[in-house]
Amino acid sequence: MKIPFEFSSDEARNKWLLYHYLKKSYTDICIDDKKAEELTDERILENSKNLFGYHGLAWQLGQISLEFFCMYFMQDIYLPKEDNAAAPLATVHEELWHDIQESVIGTGPEQLGRVLPRGIGKSAFGTLGPACWCVAYKHKTYVLICSDIGSTAEKFIKDIKDNMIDNQYIEQAFGKLLDDKNRDFICNATQLEFINHTFVEAISSTSPMRGRKYKNVRPDLIVLDDYQSEDDCRTNEAREKKWKRYSDDVKFAKQRPLRRNGKIVKKGTVLMAWGTQQHKECFYSRLIKTATWTFKKEKGILVDDVINEEGQKENGVDHLFNNGLWEEFKNILCNFKNDKRLDDAKEFYYQHELEMQFPMLWSEFWTCLELALDYYENPNSFKQEVQGDVDSIGEKWFKQMHTESRKEIESHEFIKTMICADPASSGGKKNDYSAFLVGSEATNGYKYARKAELAKINARQEFDKYIEHMIKLLVEYPEATHISIEKNTFNGADANQLEKAIKDHETLKYRNITIINEMQKKNKDDKISTIVPFVNRGEFVFCSEDEDFINQFMDFAGQNYTPHDDADDVAAEFWLKIDEIKTLNKILLLDKKSFGL
Repeated sequence: MKIPFEFSSDEARNKWLLYHYLKKSYTDICIDDKKAEELTDERILENSKNLFGYHGLAWQLGQISLEFFCMYFMQDIYLPKEDNAAAPLATVHEELWHDIQESVIGTGPEQLGRVLPRGIGKSAFGTLGPACWCVAYKHKTYVLICSDIGSTAEKFIKDIKDNMIDNQYIEQAFGKLLDDKNRDFICNATQLEFINHTFVEAISSTSPMRGRKYKNVRPDLIVLDDYQSEDDCRTNEAREKKWKRYSDDVKFAKQRPLRRNGKIVKKGTVLMAWGTQQHKECFYSRLIKTATWTFKKEKGILVDDVINEEGQKENGVDHLFNNGLWEEFKNILCNFKNDKRLDDAKEFYYQHELEMQFPMLWSEFWTCLELALDYYENPNSFKQEVQGDVDSIGEKWFKQMHTESRKEIESHEFIKTMICADPASSGGKKNDYSAFLVGSEATNGYKYARKAELAKINARQEFDKYIEHMIKLLVEYPEATHISIEKNTFNGADANQLEKAIKDHETLKYRNITIINEMQKKNKDDKISTIVPFVNRGEFVFCSEDEDFINQFMDFAGQNYTPHDDADDVAAEFWLKIDEIKTLNKILLLDKKSFGL
C-alpha cells in the first residue's frame, strides 16, 4: 500500500489512515467496496467525538488490525513521512503482519515461521511491532524474544521501550502503558513490565527457556528471531547442538491450550521463528521441513533458475548478472585498469536503467543497482543471504581476481610492506608446504601481493630451511618492516629463532624489523570471508606469475569443501595485519640558507 505524502497536517494523515484501514477491515471479510465505504462512513460518524482518544475508534481498530496498529500507533517507524527514513511497505510485510495477527487472535497456526532475506526487516516487522501490539492490548501476557546473542536481545528491549514510552499516539488512546520510573514495575536491559501487567523479556539462545514464568504464566508468545549464529552452523556438531537445545528446551517452555468440555477456551503459546538459512542442515533448514510448523520462504530477487545453452540448470541470479546488459555492466566494473570503473559502470546502468530492471521482493526500498553491486562483491554470500540458496554453499568464494605482472606491480609506490608466513608442520599430503606472502599497501589505496608462494617446506621437519626462507625474503625485500608468523604451530619458538638469525645476519641486523607472533583464534572461514569483496572488486591485486598460489587461492570454497586453504589464510592474514602497521612520516630538514636567512 502506498501512503500519499501530500497531507496538509498530521491530523489529515491520521484520518486518512483510520479511514483506509477501517474500510479494509470490511473488505477483508468480503464486503463489497461500496458497502464497505458506507459502513466506514457510518462508523466514523458514530465515533466522531472520539476518533483517536482513550479507547476511541483508532484504539478499537488497532485491537483487531496489527497493520493499522503499526502504521498509526508506531508511525514514526513504519509510516513514510517527510522527516523520517521509513520505506513503503512491501507485500511481504503486509502478508507477515496478517499471518501473525491470525496466529495471535485468529485461527492461524500456533507455530509460524519465515525464512527471509537479509535486509527485509525481519526484526522490525516480525518482532518489534507485533510484540508491542500483543502487550498493548494484552493479547499475550508474557512475550519472550530469543535471539542468537545477548546484545541483540537487549536491543529488542531498548527498541520496545523507546517506541512505547512517551509515545503520544499510544498514550492518547491507551493511557500510560510503560513507566520506567515506577519501581513497582520491572524495567531493565532484558525485561519490561507494563502497567497493564504484561511482560516482555529478551534472552540469548544460550539461556534456558524452561521454567520461565511471569505471575505464574508461562510465555504465551515466543519469538525466535535470528535464533542461530554463524558458529551454530559451522560444524555438524554445532548444528546438532542447536537443534537439541530447541528440542529439549524451547518446545517445553510452551503453555498448552486450555480446554473445557472439549473446546479450546484459551490458545496455547504461539511460537514464531524468523531467520536466514546458513546451511543445508542448520536450525532454520530443519525447522522449515518440520510438519508441525507453517513456513514460508522468500527470496530477494524474484527470478527462477534457467536451463542454459548447454542444457544444464543454472542459478537464476547467476544467469541474470552474467548475461546481456548486466554482463556488459560487469565487464566495465571489473576492468581493473580503469580507476573510474565504478563510476563508469553506474553511468552505464543509468543509461540503460529501464532495460536492466528485475523483480524484487522489496522494490519500494531496494534498487537493482545496489543488489547487483552486492552480488558482484560476493556472489555466494549474496545467493545464501538474499536468495536463501543453501545449495550455493560449497561453491568457490572468489569469482574474479585482478592480477598484474611483477614488473607492473613493482612500478607502484608503496607506503608499507610486510611478510606473512603460514608454516606447514604436520605430515600428510595436505601439509607438505608452507605459504609465504610479501605484501604492500600502495599510495593508490590498493594492496598488492608482490610475491606469494607455496614453498615445499615442512616447517617441523625442516625447521632451519623454514627460518632461512624467511631470511631470504627479508633480504629480497629491504623495505619490509614487519614479518607476521602465526603462533599456533611453534608457540613462539620460530619467532625466537628468526629474531636470532636477524641479529646474526650481516645486513639485516641493521634494519628495524618487527616480528609479529600471535595466536590465530579467529575461524579461518570468518577471516577469509573478510577479503572476498576486496578480491572480487580488484582492490587486492596479485602477481600473475605466482600461478600455484593463485590457483589454490581461487579454489577456496570454505574449510569444509577445500583441501588446501594455506594461500587464502596467509592472504587474509596480510590484509588484516597491514592495516595495523603505522607509518612514520619522513621529515625533510632544510638548511636555513636555502631561504636566504
